[in-house]
Amino acid sequence: MTDSTAAPRVLVRTEGALGRLTLNRPEAINALDLGMIAQLTEALTAWVHDTDVQIVLIDGAGDRGMCAGGDVRALHQQIVSGHAEETARFFRAEYTLNAMIAEYPKPVVAIADGITMGGGIGLAGHAAIRIVTERSKLAMPETRIGFTPDVGGTWLLGRAPGRFGEYFALTGSTMGAADAVHLGFADHVVPSDRLDALREALAYRADPTGPSEIVLLFDETPDPTELPTSQEWIDEAFSAPTVAEIIERLQAQGSTDAAATADLLGGLAPTALVVTLDAVREARGFPGLRAALEGEYRRVLWFVNQHPDLVEGIRAQLVDKDRNPKWDPPTLAELDSDAGAGARDYVPEHPLF
Repeated sequence: MTDSTAAPRVLVRTEGALGRLTLNRPEAINALDLGMIAQLTEALTAWVHDTDVQIVLIDGAGDRGMCAGGDVRALHQQIVSGHAEETARFFRAEYTLNAMIAEYPKPVVAIADGITMGGGIGLAGHAAIRIVTERSKLAMPETRIGFTPDVGGTWLLGRAPGRFGEYFALTGSTMGAADAVHLGFADHVVPSDRLDALREALAYRADPTGPSEIVLLFDETPDPTELPTSQEWIDEAFSAPTVAEIIERLQAQGSTDAAATADLLGGLAPTALVVTLDAVREARGFPGLRAALEGEYRRVLWFVNQHPDLVEGIRAQLVDKDRNPKWDPPTLAELDSDAGAGARDYVPEHPLF
């Protein structure tokens, strides 16, 4: 039995000209489940033809983050209990929502305050106006659990400067606010103590000024990102054709950062790394987000239905928390050379779009 008094996991309301969607699961850093995705989709669908709603705002409750991602513990339980079709239904609904946000006919403003990772990037990264704060921590950390970036993350990563896309995809590293703007994951930095004033201005400003101009009134130039100082060694290593050669180049460079990156990659799931490298490079050549989502959908369901590393990664990191995953295979040397192609060419039972 469900608790009828429980707070809704998505707060849906209008304020002036603003349609507001607030993820309301702060105890889980607003991790997404299928019901939340359905609520978001229903509200966006209703507001398309609502002339009172001129701008849509997506944010998260609490001060820890907008959205830590999908509910991967629930995902683990579905797969191990033999309900993989429920998992596929979740991803279809989530990716359809991601595309809807990107293609929405009214401006969508997303506030990626605090932790915004995985599925949170799917909500915030494709909005028309993407706001981060000094507290923002953005990432696509899927390789850390033996998985691959999705929710259109490969589309964003594939368009990052140089080879930063490969670097952030494979390592799952975190971006600060200035990093996110530099990499194309965000547009504006607004101090967290000005967010309430920004929300009010978006809702009640009477003149016809567009939301981008309103946001600029609150924008504050952050400290410069330090990423350009790392671009040379990252580009040199991550332009290599294979994951094994990327690691070899990192080891050969001799710098502390390169060596640490090589060590990090050496402990991650070989299959996830190879599939992820292939996904980002494929997405770089796609004409639009939907094609990237379809490529991700094939790979994600290949992991769900064909490969054990996703379940093992979630178990080790989030269920048993022993931090000792047993990857299959455990090393790149033992990995079939066509692993990336196998995931890329997987045919799901149901199409995405």
